[in-house]
Amino acid sequence: MNIVFQIVLIAVTTVSGYFILREIFTSTVWGLLGAICGIALGYIILKLEEKLKDIPLKLIFGSLLGVTVSLLIANLFISKLLLALVKDIPITLPIYVLFYFVMGYLGFRIGEKKSQTLDLSKVPLFDKMEGTEDTKILDTSTIIDGRIADICETGFVEGTFMIPQFVLYEIQHIADHQDPVKRTRGRRGLEVLHRLQKQTFVKVKIVDYDFPKLKDVDTKLIALAKKLNGKIVTNDYNLNKVAELQGIEVLNINQLATALKPAILPGEQMNIRILKEGKEYGQGIGYLDDGTMVVVDEAKKLLGKAVDVVVTSVLQTTSGRMIFGKLREQAEKEFFFPDEYKFEEQAR
Repeated sequence: MNIVFQIVLIAVTTVSGYFILREIFTSTVWGLLGAICGIALGYIILKLEEKLKDIPLKLIFGSLLGVTVSLLIANLFISKLLLALVKDIPITLPIYVLFYFVMGYLGFRIGEKKSQTLDLSKVPLFDKMEGTEDTKILDTSTIIDGRIADICETGFVEGTFMIPQFVLYEIQHIADHQDPVKRTRGRRGLEVLHRLQKQTFVKVKIVDYDFPKLKDVDTKLIALAKKLNGKIVTNDYNLNKVAELQGIEVLNINQLATALKPAILPGEQMNIRILKEGKEYGQGIGYLDDGTMVVVDEAKKLLGKAVDVVVTSVLQTTSGRMIFGKLREQAEKEFFFPDEYKFEEQAR
């Protein structure tokens, strides 16, 4: 539908340009030149449209208001005061142009700066217009984590990713930290931002919204999500819960990763390497390729070895999934000789 409107716009400017110059100069050659100028005008309008989309509504509103007020003051000053004081001195066109231009420029700049303090969310006409459709606000942990870039490359996520300046400053501060581990994480976050900006499925916008009265970054994220009616993308458990309590929709990367893990049912077999001791007596712990912890009974004695395990139960927690199992030999012994196994356990 947008392409249709753009074609109509180009057609209107082209035809209008042709007839305007042809009527003025009564020549078909000038009409063709007018058509070319019309095409150029339509192209400029389309480019301006793309730029205007990225400008916040309150910035446009504040700038227009500042220009309007300043031009009204300029007109009042010239017509009522200046002309009354200098009745005998002619006011030429350059003076008019200079005065109106200076006042218009000052009004535009003042309106642009003061618009940052406007809160249009409380105005009924603008309360739903400030936010961007399908806006997702990224927090620091999601950017440093890096998986969001991989998800975007698959095309499963679309819309606008909004990166507040205070999040960008936090990542930059981490990247400049003296601790080499934190410095590496911060630099990885900056690299992830560069990857996101090159994506074709999502649009990344760096915005300068800020809340000076709020000191905590998470609190600012929640306030921004409320203001723009957007969603917060995070893998921070605490931010997730606080945002949900305040009615903000949250997209949690960890929950997505858990949902995409293949289902594992009791009775399935797997081969894992026992890497360390468990908390309970005799337990050994290993990990699947996706990082899922597997707790195996009677596997402490097999540290460093790859063993066959039969799954006995799966526990889903807020921080991830845990799998409990037994060595295959032990599980088969229990299955085929349950009475003898119980007798051996009692004897021990």
